[in-house]
Amino acid sequence: MAFIPHTDEDIRSMLRAIGAPSVEALFDEIPANLRAKELEKIPPALNEMSIGRLMQARAAQDGRLLNFIGAGAYEHHIPAAVWSIITRGEIYSAYTPYQAEASQGTLQTIYEFQTMIASLTGMDVSNASMYDGASALAEACLMAVRAHRTSKSMRILMPANVHPIYRSCVAAITESQHIKLETIAVERDSGRVDRQALQAHAGSDVTALVIAQPNFFGVLDDVDALVDWAHTQNIMVIAIVNPTSLSILKPPGRWGTKGADIVVGEGQPLGVPLASGGPYFGFMTTRQEYVRQMPGRIVGRTVDLDGKSGFALTLQAREQHIRRGKATSNICTNQGLLMSAATIYLSILGPEGLARVAKHSLAKANALRQRLATIGIKPVFNATHFHECLYRLPVPASKLIASMAQSGIAAGFDVASVAPEWSNTLLVATTETKTDEDLNQYVQVLAQSLKSMGV
Repeated sequence: MAFIPHTDEDIRSMLRAIGAPSVEALFDEIPANLRAKELEKIPPALNEMSIGRLMQARAAQDGRLLNFIGAGAYEHHIPAAVWSIITRGEIYSAYTPYQAEASQGTLQTIYEFQTMIASLTGMDVSNASMYDGASALAEACLMAVRAHRTSKSMRILMPANVHPIYRSCVAAITESQHIKLETIAVERDSGRVDRQALQAHAGSDVTALVIAQPNFFGVLDDVDALVDWAHTQNIMVIAIVNPTSLSILKPPGRWGTKGADIVVGEGQPLGVPLASGGPYFGFMTTRQEYVRQMPGRIVGRTVDLDGKSGFALTLQAREQHIRRGKATSNICTNQGLLMSAATIYLSILGPEGLARVAKHSLAKANALRQRLATIGIKPVFNATHFHECLYRLPVPASKLIASMAQSGIAAGFDVASVAPEWSNTLLVATTETKTDEDLNQYVQVLAQSLKSMGV
């Protein structure tokens, strides 16, 4: 984004206009002992060419590993047009639409985003994005407690196949509000929710059941059966989904007989680069009947007195707009820039393009699974996967990851780093960005690494 600083004459002109002798005089109320001294360790200024060389050298230190890490953040191809548009000044610097009548472009972008996400999830209404997938799940739990008026227990059933970091985030946000998170075991052979463990809660007062599809291990669960069981027990259903997978999988709005009640997820796969872990954005959709319990804001489309289309902030359920006691959260600006990137990404790909991304990712994951089987590396679970799979290793995953990194490959995610009970397992993600040569190289380097460790 272009930036032109003030010239010396600009500064003098502004100072004359306000009657100040110097910029320093603007801060004369701050005692001298409280002011920051000169930054002695800051290096001398560099020209543009030197800065470019320096940044290239710093980037080279990170290297460019062939990436097979997933675990909630995925390397997909992002069309060049997405960020070429996003970094235009009028979009890049657009702020939250406090004055709706002067923010029609921003409001239309949000409206289009809401429409696409609601369509993708098969739900009635979407808000204007969340901070990330993990905090979106926490907000969904809080929302379920507000919306499920006949449940007084504030109990949330959280399967062990939900992302461990998501579970940790939910606990951190909800524990002070007396919400009880109860872990549901998973089947050791399939990675799916243990139905017997779930059945133990039949007939009791439970507020909501969380269902991840695909789950943290990349496994697809029997979501229809889980949703119907929950609804027969008067339990709300919170779905966590990968948005890319929804282009080829049944949307949560059609799970079971009635569909999920609240749907959340991480929007990073939709045109947002990995960027060393963020920032990303989350999304949330729900049924029309729960719309007033949904946090954040909602943009609606209407017509003015002349019959022309216009956009307005339809619902603003936050403390800045309504009484504090009635606010559902303090979510405000969110990750609006990233939401805009997702809108452009989805507009460029369209339904067929997004489905191709998902199908290619699935095909590459299956191809890698077949190749790894030839060297004795097999999945932990006997189940259907999307584009991510958990593999059993003969050595600690951390050691294999370190060894393969020396050959330029990011081998995957060490699940034991966040869930110690899954020792010697490696979570590997494969997207449409991987070629057959990449897969062959992965298997070859993995085999060589194991051999060097005496396996």
